Amino acid sequence: METCEPGNWLYGEGAPLVLDTRSPGEFAAGHIPGAVSFPLLDDEERALVGTVYKEKGREQAVEQGLGLVAPRMEHWVREARALWTPRAAAGPIVVQCWRGGMRSGSMAWLLDTAGLPVRKLEGGYKAYRRWVLEGLAQPRDYRVLGGMTGVGKSQLLTAIGELAGQTLDLEGLAGHLGSAFGNLERHPQPTSEQFANECHRVLSGLRPDQPVWMENESRTIGKVHLPEELFHRLVQAPMWVIERSRAERLDHICAVYGAADPERLAAAFLRIRPKLGGEATDAALTALAAGDIRTAADLGLTYYDALYAHSRRKRPRPVAGTFDWTGLSPTAAAQHLLNASF
Repeated sequence: METCEPGNWLYGEGAPLVLDTRSPGEFAAGHIPGAVSFPLLDDEERALVGTVYKEKGREQAVEQGLGLVAPRMEHWVREARALWTPRAAAGPIVVQCWRGGMRSGSMAWLLDTAGLPVRKLEGGYKAYRRWVLEGLAQPRDYRVLGGMTGVGKSQLLTAIGELAGQTLDLEGLAGHLGSAFGNLERHPQPTSEQFANECHRVLSGLRPDQPVWMENESRTIGKVHLPEELFHRLVQAPMWVIERSRAERLDHICAVYGAADPERLAAAFLRIRPKLGGEATDAALTALAAGDIRTAADLGLTYYDALYAHSRRKRPRPVAGTFDWTGLSPTAAAQHLLNASF
């Protein structure tokens, strides 16, 4: 059976069909971006076979597994063929499990026997993860946008990308805007493992000889933890401190959160009450109840500006420059920043 090693060919529009034969639970914890969950055993069956292996040995476990999968073989062949046919130009099907062992080997044998072109991923998902973390640890010309809440770092990052600058949108990949107000709609976030995989996917499509822009972030974005390899690069990268008038910061915050559920906004203010203070929190809640989000945001900035100042003192960073984009459009500001950073 032909095998292949992890590489950038796994990603992108021309990537092959990747069938992940691990259990649904394993797949949900983390998988190759674009891979299709194609489990040999479901979570309960995997646990059962594992128990048999521990209690009765390998032969009994294999027999148990064969009894479970035999009735599904015809279905798997039909399903794999249907998935592969529209993507045949991308090459053979790639089959993987955790370590490139029995599960992927069995599925690869079945599909090969049925006449489908197939390769097995050498070392499985474990090898892929090792490749991902090694890739994230590689040095790059990272450039970081820092600054206080509401200065529009995300706006600038988007504009940089639209001007053909290379960007890594950490908050977008994490599904969270950061802070207590970062995910008021409670969108599901990826696991930290999958977040790392997605960061690697994006970086693999960028030119290594060109800068990569991203926002300054802490170790966590909501419930997602930045991979240590990438966080280490982020905190060592030069930072451009972005500034903006308080009025424009408030305009931006109102635009982002103006349509948010007032009850969820109120709950976010209650989460920062110990730091914001009872009087300011009560005033913010009163403003929200009256539909005055600007006053509430102004009160919230008092807390976040103090938090930013404390963070800068506690963890000083190399600063490449300071840029005030008050009065500028995101496109004009991004172009100025790109020109000034070279």
